[in-house]
Amino acid sequence: MGTALVYHEDMTATRLLWDDPECEIERPERLTAALDRLRQRGLEQRCLRLSAREASKEELGLVHSPEYVSLVRKTQVLGEEELQALSGQFDAIYFHPSTFHCARLAAGAGLQLVDAVLTGAVQNGLALVRPPGHHSQRAAANGFCVFNNVAIAAAYAKQKHGLHRILIVDWDVHHGQGIQYLFEDDPSVLYFSWHRYEHGRFWPFLRESDADAVGRGQGLGFTVNLPWNQVGMGNADYVAAFLHLLLPLAFEFDPELVLVSAGFDSAIGDPEGQMQATPECFAHLTHLLQVLAGGRVCAMLEGGYHLESLAESVCMTVQTLLGDPAPPLSGLMVPCQSALESIQSARAAQAPYWKSLQLQDVTPVPTSPSTHSPEGRPPPLLPGGPMCKAAVPAPAPSSLLDQPCLCPAPSVRTTVALTAPDITLVLPPDVIQQEGSALREETEAWARPHESLAREEALTALGKLLYLLDGMLDGQVNSGIAATPASAAAATLDVAIQRGLSHGAQRLLCVALGQLDRPPDLAHDGRTLWLNIGGKEAAALSMFHVSTPLPVMTGGFLSCILGLVLPLAYGFQPDLVLVALGPGHGLQGPHAALLAAMLRGLAGGRVLALLEEDSTPQLAGILARVLRGEAPPSLGPSSVASPEDVQALMYLRGQLEPQWKMLQVRLIAEAWLCPGARLCRRGRWGGQGK
Repeated sequence: MGTALVYHEDMTATRLLWDDPECEIERPERLTAALDRLRQRGLEQRCLRLSAREASKEELGLVHSPEYVSLVRKTQVLGEEELQALSGQFDAIYFHPSTFHCARLAAGAGLQLVDAVLTGAVQNGLALVRPPGHHSQRAAANGFCVFNNVAIAAAYAKQKHGLHRILIVDWDVHHGQGIQYLFEDDPSVLYFSWHRYEHGRFWPFLRESDADAVGRGQGLGFTVNLPWNQVGMGNADYVAAFLHLLLPLAFEFDPELVLVSAGFDSAIGDPEGQMQATPECFAHLTHLLQVLAGGRVCAMLEGGYHLESLAESVCMTVQTLLGDPAPPLSGLMVPCQSALESIQSARAAQAPYWKSLQLQDVTPVPTSPSTHSPEGRPPPLLPGGPMCKAAVPAPAPSSLLDQPCLCPAPSVRTTVALTAPDITLVLPPDVIQQEGSALREETEAWARPHESLAREEALTALGKLLYLLDGMLDGQVNSGIAATPASAAAATLDVAIQRGLSHGAQRLLCVALGQLDRPPDLAHDGRTLWLNIGGKEAAALSMFHVSTPLPVMTGGFLSCILGLVLPLAYGFQPDLVLVALGPGHGLQGPHAALLAAMLRGLAGGRVLALLEEDSTPQLAGILARVLRGEAPPSLGPSSVASPEDVQALMYLRGQLEPQWKMLQVRLIAEAWLCPGARLCRRGRWGGQGK
């Protein structure tokens, strides 16, 4: 269906006409730098280009008062001194004679994008706009924002398209208080914002930016604030926030549309955020959002003031919206202590309103004594505007800004290797049905140690698998699907692991579902992470060999994926992923598709799915579509995880958190474990963890 890019060159017209160090960073080059980089990377050419239109008076009135819209309209005829005087009535704002036109274009671009996505013209898209919008309120400009572009888009989607559940994800480094105020009593909009807060010391200095601001009235629980109390948050912190806070709530909410307030002042090098997340992190964040709402994701530019960092981050976002694999993340995936405290505090504040959190331990984390006054009150707020002078210098951009990790997808994205020629599948046109096979002598050599591979049908399937795997390791194919007889599934998987490790894979993640025993000679050398979902008991034989029973309900399945599989996978950082659906795997097509789609964010998208031949017609088609970059089908509203599933998850997390830091949502102590997990530790689940 494609990706839309909405833009209009007139949005570069507004610029600061007087001296104001606070506002000078919001300049036209923000748009031109991003668009130039998209063109250099060949990404604009791959998008459906839409020229932004102006939002109408009625559309602006969906969230703004008529008096405020009229006030902004009058700026078209004001002189410089009058514009400066009016700007001074608001916080961190400048007006220009072209502001009204540009702000209407910015809002209208979001509406065009929503229309294109919800009518099916495209799957997703980015509106490249300025002025930004998320600080703007019903009757006030604020923080460079004139009209609240994302809020207008949400109200428009509800009014024109009849949507009932909209998720807004605000990853700008500032709190989008304008969006929060507009929807804080509205249960049809789930608003999530992370933001630099520093216990109220950072702009906009609002008490309602803290984690315990959760909405009001019918909207209780539909405002989710994640305040960062230190600078320097990086890739691990951002991914952990998605896995442990945002995504559990989002799956339970089951949105029909995802709107992103895409501010890139939260990226490395930006003077406003002073954070450390590298541009490819935004590819991963985008990828994780694409599994929601059938992939209907509309991103709209907010902040971002380091032009190089902004341009690269925009490219990463668009590349992922186009379906390209996310580049590997750089650095150790270890969340910092302050991030863990913030995530756990937000989870505790939200637990009363969300079933997905209620069976888990979400005890609030005591704030470090050094961050409070002796009387227990927060420290006094500092004066100023958006540019808060921090005690530490802004981090320098990483070398990735000079050598971006934009990974061009192979000419063949996905290959399906089937052994039965009479199976007919409806596949996307760019998914290839493989004809080739490895040499017979080579196949027989790999099969020789396994009795179950001696039969002709198993040898044929193995030859096709080896040929496909070599194509992936050589970079000719990005992902693939192979079939094997059920009786040879375990042996075929063992060969695939050994072949991958001997032909270039440095770290191989294997997610085995169903009754697939761990290969007996699988080494504990850290090159292979074995996860078996469907084992008889929860067991951590080592930090690299983990087994858990198959969850019985959708809520348990999601908890397992978000709370165990993905944190382990992101901590391990594989360069090849094997997903094996063995005997008794019990997954329906949408569940298998969701798992494959989320794992596709790892290893640059190099994912090989191994299926039993009997299940191939039902699963191969849907898996081929998600592995090539399409969104998985929605699971619908998630059910609650069973107490048994929660206990198994908590037990394994307790065993593995000391080694795998991405599993943590706070610093771990023995007393943190819930009573059920303590029972598990005494052996109820039969674990042999070390």
